[in-house]
Amino acid sequence: PNVYIQSRGKPLNPTFPIMSKGSQPTDGGNLILSTEEREELLRSYPETETFIKRYIGSFEFINNKPRYCLWLKGVNPSAYRKITPIMERLQRVANMRLKSPTASVRRDAETPMLFTQIRQPDTNYLVVPEVSSERRRYVPIGYVTPQIISSNMLYLVPNASIYMFGIMTSNVHMAWMRVVCGRLKSDYRYTPAVYNNFPWPEVSDEQREKIAATAQGILDARALYPDSSLADLYDELTMPPELRRAHQQNDKAVMAAYGFPITMTESECVARLFEIYKKLTENQ
Repeated sequence: PNVYIQSRGKPLNPTFPIMSKGSQPTDGGNLILSTEEREELLRSYPETETFIKRYIGSFEFINNKPRYCLWLKGVNPSAYRKITPIMERLQRVANMRLKSPTASVRRDAETPMLFTQIRQPDTNYLVVPEVSSERRRYVPIGYVTPQIISSNMLYLVPNASIYMFGIMTSNVHMAWMRVVCGRLKSDYRYTPAVYNNFPWPEVSDEQREKIAATAQGILDARALYPDSSLADLYDELTMPPELRRAHQQNDKAVMAAYGFPITMTESECVARLFEIYKKLTENQ
């Protein structure tokens, strides 16, 4: 049967945290720093280190590429008002925003030191890249600390449990994602609709603990290769055997929680997920 995914602002299961985009600067690039720009600023003004933060989007997260931003939220103006390079940047932000056709952005010219949309969690949080290569079997997702600022090219799930990470990084969620997500050319384009409409399994405490354990196994396998990016680890030609085995164990645990046989094909998995989705939404 035809089943239509609905637009919804919250997960089907109301006990799970809401997914949102990361923070949006709308700054003409003036609040963002390259490694070289950060080092130059620190050489002249070492006191700026406290409010220069690591800044990541999908590309930086997956490829472990350094980029930084001026994060002046809650910072006393006296800490940066006499720093000429920062004040010049803030002036350019204000000028850029004043020229915007969007009224809310023009209003934000009054606060050029701040991103126009701030959604930064204050605890560790799970990130999902908005765009990821279709060549990967698993979209690389993972945890980052609140000291790392996520851009609007990442989706954030604050306070996501290790059990949630296990489900979301499993072949079951990936099968759902491949059907429900958008595309950028041929690459996957994740959206909150994938997460919000995903039919989570009803699990026992034992199943939840098993999935949490296999999910931790994935993080432990990644940690064996600290010098490798997620792009290195999730390339199908270079994925380390320990990481592949950890994902396979996690896949088995998640499929068992759904009652799916391990021999189930991806298309059969998606068909069953849509049956579950239909039952969950038929009275809405």
